[in-house]
Amino acid sequence: MLETRLRPLASCSFSVLTRARGLASSSTPSSQLRVAGGTYRQDAFTNVTNAIIQKAETSLLSKPSHPLSILNSLIHSHFPDYKAITPSSPVVSVFKNFDELGFPPDHPGRRHTDSYYVNKEQLLRTHASAHQIESFQTDAKKWLLTADVYRRDEIDASHYPVFHQMDGARVFDKSASELRALEEENEVMAHRLAQENILIEDESSIGPQNPYQQAHDPAQAALVAANLKHTLNGLMLKLFGGAAGATKENPLRVRWIDAYFPFTSPSYEVEVFFRGKWLEILGCGVVNQAILDRAGVKERISWAFGLGLERIAMVLFSIPDIRLFWSQDPRFLSQFTPGVISTFKEFSKFPSNWKDVSFWISRDVHENDVCDIVREAAGDLAEDVKEIDRFVHPQTSKTSLCYRIHYRSMERSLSNAEISEIQDRLEGMLVSELGVEIR
Repeated sequence: MLETRLRPLASCSFSVLTRARGLASSSTPSSQLRVAGGTYRQDAFTNVTNAIIQKAETSLLSKPSHPLSILNSLIHSHFPDYKAITPSSPVVSVFKNFDELGFPPDHPGRRHTDSYYVNKEQLLRTHASAHQIESFQTDAKKWLLTADVYRRDEIDASHYPVFHQMDGARVFDKSASELRALEEENEVMAHRLAQENILIEDESSIGPQNPYQQAHDPAQAALVAANLKHTLNGLMLKLFGGAAGATKENPLRVRWIDAYFPFTSPSYEVEVFFRGKWLEILGCGVVNQAILDRAGVKERISWAFGLGLERIAMVLFSIPDIRLFWSQDPRFLSQFTPGVISTFKEFSKFPSNWKDVSFWISRDVHENDVCDIVREAAGDLAEDVKEIDRFVHPQTSKTSLCYRIHYRSMERSLSNAEISEIQDRLEGMLVSELGVEIR
């Protein structure tokens, strides 16, 4: 919900939109696309690729010894009385993913360069909050929702087109009795935290840039915001306290700062000082009342948070490359035990090989277009992709781009012949799908 990454606005590449039309399996008509067990029509908006469709069939959270599953379970243990919600299909409507949550029409997440569209009306969810309103409609006063989400993105050690988010929320009646109970609960929670090995640095404030909502009584909103902070401070201690070796003399430092999210006000980001630097962990806030109204819970007030599991797991388990989460190598999977945060031990560091590809373009080409083609050609063997040169010919005014691709397997050494074969396949796909001219 609140763990969002914004990308710059960019024009849509027609070739990327059209190339997915033939991605359906051989048993499915070419106008149809099978994703995660469902069949969907394709159209000019379709840009989801085979590489992403295959990931949508894999459930990493269902493996108890997987680091993401371990972290997911650990967070759930901090919320034992919260309803666990697991959405079934990653395909949602554009309305549910964006409009229902108040995303403006020009939000960059709507761009084809940022999201995977199944067709004009449907896409692979870009955040777990696509299911937020239906979660509020369950009438559960406390819930956690975990989902795999999809965004077109760059290729490097910390970015991947599929990752996992968790949203959590707690809903309160606006009755005087419940608010009195909430005030008492806040006092108990604050007292307990004061006894723990945690130092809370709250730099947030209420003002024009981060206000209480007009629909809320400020005193009620303040109680809800305080409950949110106490709850998440306890979660930060649970997740990071042991790994950081927190003591009374050297407590875990947690910092709250103001933020902006379309779905909450006031809004906050939570940071943790871990291994010598501040890390952004999650976003949160008091839920926009319009969202609760759409869900049919008009006489209530709620807080919510959203976090990315990969981001936290990479830190806690010392996992250096996000591709490892998708590894089937037993040398990776056998290192982890359900319920235990342990440090990943590299089983080998295989050599990196790099190749450059240069081409003339006849229209705008977005970096995410190139990265999607690299993923199709090389899978997870591509470790890093970067534009290293952009040249405009002084006579023809034609533009040339050069990308450097680092290839490295996490499981074995790659031969020069294998890399050359991948590079040849990549160049052919760039020509056929983006209409470029290889230099």
